[in-house]
Amino acid sequence: MGEQASPTRHGVHGRLSPDRVRRVLPIGEPGQAPIAAWEPRYRRSVVLSDVLATVLSVTVVGLLFGARGSDNWQHLWIVLGVTTVALVLCSLLMNRAWSPNVLGHGADEFGRLGRGLFSAAVVLALGGLAVDSTNIRLWVFVAIPAIALLSFPQRYLLRRFLHKSRKEGKYMLPVLVAGSTETARDLIVRTKQTPHIGWRVEAVCTFDGRGDGADLEGVPVVGRLKDLAEHVRRGGYRVVAIASDPYWTPRRLQELAWNLEGSEAEMVVAPVLMEVAGPRLHVSAVLGMPLLRVSAPVFSGARRVVKEIVDRVGSALLLTLFSPLVLLISLLILLDSRGAVFYRQRRVGKDGKTFMMIKFRTMVKDAHKMRGTLTNEGFGPLFKMRKDPRVTRVGAVLRRYSLDELPQLFNVVTGSMSLVGPRPPLPEETEKYGPDVRRRLLVKPGMTGLWQVSGRSDLPWEESVRLDLRYVEDWSLTLDAVILWKTVRAVVTGQGAY
Repeated sequence: MGEQASPTRHGVHGRLSPDRVRRVLPIGEPGQAPIAAWEPRYRRSVVLSDVLATVLSVTVVGLLFGARGSDNWQHLWIVLGVTTVALVLCSLLMNRAWSPNVLGHGADEFGRLGRGLFSAAVVLALGGLAVDSTNIRLWVFVAIPAIALLSFPQRYLLRRFLHKSRKEGKYMLPVLVAGSTETARDLIVRTKQTPHIGWRVEAVCTFDGRGDGADLEGVPVVGRLKDLAEHVRRGGYRVVAIASDPYWTPRRLQELAWNLEGSEAEMVVAPVLMEVAGPRLHVSAVLGMPLLRVSAPVFSGARRVVKEIVDRVGSALLLTLFSPLVLLISLLILLDSRGAVFYRQRRVGKDGKTFMMIKFRTMVKDAHKMRGTLTNEGFGPLFKMRKDPRVTRVGAVLRRYSLDELPQLFNVVTGSMSLVGPRPPLPEETEKYGPDVRRRLLVKPGMTGLWQVSGRSDLPWEESVRLDLRYVEDWSLTLDAVILWKTVRAVVTGQGAY
């Protein structure tokens, strides 16, 4: 076992780059994780962007609003500025805002950044009270929010760069999957559908060393589960994903973890909880055993009150902001075709209560009478056509940029909808719901949601339902913020809108 790449990886993907070639170690010999060259570079870019945002914000705020009335204002500004910078950076470090495990994917990265800045503001405010300083308010209420206004967009732009590169096949983590044929195939398909996650499955190990043939979904089967540690060492994989299989017992998983200690790879065990993640999962040790605790989803409490306040206040502000646009669109609809400005349709909301959802009319008058002569190109019970002849000229533009949904802000203000939530279903649709799908009705439907930022009308019906259920199960304020942010890009690009 000299320094080499596995024959399979060499044949399919070419030779390993110099920063990926690792010395093959005997089982049990300590080693370092095979960090690809891009990983520390990306982490340094994130840290540097946060440092620059912090220093720049503090400097500008101090120069513009510094307390120049006192004789020693320059000295005071320097002390408070340096203290603020140090507190913010230390708080980000303590909240693990730069952990490689969260950088580049998931809402947790932005959640940790937000918690770090909030913690710094609290400590700074308490320090100001302790020394009876009134100057501290400038740094708490102006400087730290300014840091947030810079650091969040910077993080997002860095992530967009990373995701775009991954769609081109760059900055990927080589993965070996070990499990049954079915679970391995499912994981391969999921990674191909979501390349922005950064996983590229390059090899598979199964119980008997065989799949449906020589490969699974185009990925080679390189051996048996009992020889997994040896294949990991020969292949130089970054991640070893353990999928479900009767072969895996607690003892065998423990032995595998010991054998991989010197393999320079990260071991990831996929629990059979495919749609539960985020804040509901907690790992704790009981009687010497690691237990994965799954807490109940939260549908009430302080966080829901915050969501309700954000919905009502945010929708009112947006209505005020977009009122000129609403009036302009109303006028264009009236000039373009006969009929009312608004279209009302009965939808099902929280706990199965129906309400009238409001949208701008985008079709000709009596469009429903023409439906029988048209072919449904959509998935499930929703009728969709890419080139629906009933859509007016103005309606096509409104649909392209989702402007027809602006009147739903009235539904949010009145409390029947939320800014973020599952897609509002039709009454005839809910009549076919099983007990599991009816969980979509545990929360208010939203103007946008995971379905909106994941393809909208291009999504298969089952996938849109899965995304709605995932939102219900894993809801958090951070997830709402990320969805709202992504909605802006989805609306601008018009992906899946027709």
